Amino acid sequence: MSNQLRFRSGQVFLHKLRVDSGTVIEAGDMVFLDTDDVKPASDFTFTTDLATTQGNFAASFLGIAHQQSADGDTDDLSIDLSPHAVYEFDVNSATYEAGDLLGPDEQSSALMDQQLEAVASSNLAIARAAEYKASVAALLRVTFASAFHVGSANVNAQIG
Repeated sequence: MSNQLRFRSGQVFLHKLRVDSGTVIEAGDMVFLDTDDVKPASDFTFTTDLATTQGNFAASFLGIAHQQSADGDTDDLSIDLSPHAVYEFDVNSATYEAGDLLGPDEQSSALMDQQLEAVASSNLAIARAAEYKASVAALLRVTFASAFHVGSANVNAQIG
């Protein structure tokens, strides 16, 4: 995990959201909405298997943290919900086509905060590859699909 924000281009839509005092978030973390506050992907409850967990996470995925929140901090946090921003993210070493579907990777039955992997279906995806990689790569430019931005490609991003 690189623990850094790697914004590359595009338009961001920053929203200020609440963080509990005991929640630790690094800039660049994928975050979700847990009832009324923001938490990093690693705090998401792992259930049944990775695919089920990825699908559940996609339904509550907010976006990318643009600030850190240390243990004890209670200041609101800036989160990018934009489907138009491009970030460079750690990925499982593989080749990638532009448009490939990506979801959070896991380690020891916990989602990783700053690493993605290829997924088989859109209900598991929170991102798409924004570039082609002909040779095996561990870094990839991606766009994200927040479940809370109706302009995103997240299957959960709708009102009504």
